[in-house]
Amino acid sequence: MPSFDIVSEVDKHELKNAVDQANREIGNRFDFKGSNSKIVQNDLELRLESDSKFRVEQVRAVMYEKLSKRGIDISCLDQGDIEEALKSAKQVISVRHGIDKEQAKKIVKLIKDSKIKVQAAIQGEQLRVTGKKRDELQAVMALLRDKDTGLPLQFNNFRD
Repeated sequence: MPSFDIVSEVDKHELKNAVDQANREIGNRFDFKGSNSKIVQNDLELRLESDSKFRVEQVRAVMYEKLSKRGIDISCLDQGDIEEALKSAKQVISVRHGIDKEQAKKIVKLIKDSKIKVQAAIQGEQLRVTGKKRDELQAVMALLRDKDTGLPLQFNNFRD
């Protein structure tokens, strides 16, 4: 039976490249001269640091631009609050990787409500969709591309 997997993944290598490019631009830009602005990456957590809340927002804008140019969907980012202390401000942004149980249940319900004759099963941080016909699976892909699930979804492991 034909099947495919629905996943939500971020290419860590592209993420690192985007952060490096953003740091390079922040170091070269005139409006950041003399400020202590930078982006620190710890695996799937990004920490934006600067002198003020305004500059942290500027750093975030530069980072978003670089992420989108490298093909990373910004909807996978969870922004924390900007914390200010004396002459420094920082913001923690975490990168969502995988589909959590609640989101998976919403996606399965969305697929079942569409009345397309397929089965969707939750397998850890991904979903497997199986059906009798390839056209039905492609209809599910089109449905999920059109709906806003709050996550960037990729479809892989398509088997006929």
